[in-house]
This record gives sequence, C-alpha cells and structure tokens, in this order.
Amino acid sequence: MARPKNPSRRKFLKGDAPSQSPTGDTITTESLADWVADPQAEAYLIRIGRRAMACQFQIFLNAGQYADDSEMAIGALDEIDELEALLTVYRADSEVSTMNDRAAAEAVTLSDSLAELLELCLAIFEATDGAFDVTAGPLADLWSRARRSGSVPPKEAVANALTNVGSELLRLDHKKQQVRFLRPGVSLNFGGIGKGFALEAASRHLKLQGVDNFLFHGGRSSVLASGCRASGSGEEPWRVGLVDPLRPSERLAEIVLRDRALSTSGSQAQSFQYRGRRYGHILDPRSGFPAEGDILSATVMHPDAAWADALSTALYVLGSEKAVEFCRAHPEIAAILIVPGRGTGNLKIKTSGLAPDEWRLVTEQKIPIRRVDG
Repeated sequence: MARPKNPSRRKFLKGDAPSQSPTGDTITTESLADWVADPQAEAYLIRIGRRAMACQFQIFLNAGQYADDSEMAIGALDEIDELEALLTVYRADSEVSTMNDRAAAEAVTLSDSLAELLELCLAIFEATDGAFDVTAGPLADLWSRARRSGSVPPKEAVANALTNVGSELLRLDHKKQQVRFLRPGVSLNFGGIGKGFALEAASRHLKLQGVDNFLFHGGRSSVLASGCRASGSGEEPWRVGLVDPLRPSERLAEIVLRDRALSTSGSQAQSFQYRGRRYGHILDPRSGFPAEGDILSATVMHPDAAWADALSTALYVLGSEKAVEFCRAHPEIAAILIVPGRGTGNLKIKTSGLAPDEWRLVTEQKIPIRRVDG
C-alpha cells in the first residue's frame, strides 16, 4: 500500500524539521553525499532514503530541479516496498513463498512482476551456463544454518540439496504466465537479483513522473544512474566510488555513470572461518559450495540494473578466466574485475568495455591494470 502524502515533508528540505519524516523516510540536503564522488560539489543534492530488502535504498536528486521531488522519490520507494512484499521468502504470505509451497503440486499463476522476473532469471541462467541460478534456495538455507553454527555442512547434505537445484527443474508457461516445479524440494530465492529488479521498477516510476536526472542505489552495491547531476560548472555525469575489497574503508576507483546501472559482488566482508579455511557467502550453484575463484570483487555495468545485479554474482562465481571470456562474448556489458596481485595485500585489475574516461584510480597504490577486450 502506498504511503500517504504528508505536507510536512517539504520542511525537511528547508531544515525546519528533523532529518527523518513521519513516514520513516530520511530526507536531507547536502553538498557532497557520502560516496557520490564529484570534485566540483558546489551544487546541492537531495538524498531520500528508506530501508528495504535488508539494506538502505537512497535516491539522489538535484536540489530544486523538480517540483514535488521528495513526493515522487517517496513514491519510487513505495514501489520497492511492494516488490519486497512480493519477493521475500521471510513472509509466509508473500507470492514467492506461496509459489514455493504449491508449484511442485500444481501450476501456479504468477503476477506480471514475478513472471517478468522469473523469465529474466531463466535467460541469465542460460547465458551464464548456470553460474547464476534462482533455484539455489535450498543451498542458501543449508549454508545459512552452517554459518550460524560456525560449521560446514557435510558433503552428503550438500549433495542432497543439489538434487533440488537447477533451473532446468522449472517449467514456465509464458502464454499462461504459470510456473511448475518438476520435483518437490525446489524453492526459488531472488536475493541475487531482487535489488536490481527493484531499482529498475522504481526508476521507471520516477521517469513516468518526468524525473530524468537521478542516482538510485540499494545498499551501495547496486546502483542505477539516469541523466546528469548539477555542478558549479553546469552538468556532469554521476560518479560513484568503488571500494578496495581488501580495505573496505578505502576508495579504490571512481566510475562515471550515465543511463547505466552498476553492481558489485564480493565475499570478503561476509565470510567465516572453519578449521583455518575461509568460506565466503557467494555460493556456486553448480558445486553447492562457496565460490572458489580468484576474483576478490566483480563490478558489472549494464543498461539494466537487474542484469547488472545478477551478472556481478555470476562473474564472481565463474572466476577471472571464464569471466574474461564471458565479457569478450558480451560486449554490451562493461566490467571491472579485481584479483589478487603479487604479494600479500596487492591487487590487479582487469577491465572490459570501459573507455579511459569512464573510470579512474583514486588510490595511491600502484595497481597493474589490464584491458581484456583489446
């Protein structure tokens, strides 16, 4: 349900009220927002945020450019709330939970949004040879329980879970907009693509309202940029920071975004140790175990935020050699792959599809850079 409009929201942009609205949305005006990089930050941004999908979503707008800007941004955040209610596996009455409960016994009719998302997931599964797989829910549940207990699941348990994993176990009837699972135990989890899909839906809402210049992110790892941001010299593209995967408090590079989405995946910050070995949170749905490739972080830029979200995970799972092959075969995407360099704590960067003026290093480290697309 959409949140009711409240006339006091405009006061938050003038400093006449606290920084959080009565509806829980954070609305602030600032000259340089946390991680949105702009060396000529003389123009102000409005930042409006709300927590959803276990992260903080935020919209950045040029202050004063649009009438009722905060109302339109809050409407976009409402779109994300509605999608979260549909996609979450943590509510028994969500559409995804209902589908997971019933689809092994009967064909389940899907809403337009879920049918669109599932069709997209199947296309990405095919494109990545299974490195991205929305059916990996049983594996995610198994490893989540293991992580909480500080242990590793037995190989037999992983093998059992794998019998219920694989998008070939789904039958999607596009005409009837129905799905059927081919065996009991299959369950879908859209955690690897949900934020990107939500960003796309919310951004469409903004554009239908006539808002063309904005930057929208979900948890900072998924970003969608549209148009330009205002600056003291006129208009400039949006610039966002890419953190060092080994030093998360430090910015490694700055990336230029315009009418494109970006997503970064890495497991350095979310891992656990067991008997001297580190296990990351990103699972390889083909093996059933955490991905063991050499990539520290994979950043993908794509015109569609859902594709960027899923592909950053898929490239991380594939490892740098196969990820490079994938990039060469798909010139519509751009990528920055950060891999270990020579010596402890050193890095090496491989890029694909990026022009020299679309990114730059901002660290003082000397990091080798290699273009993988010639």
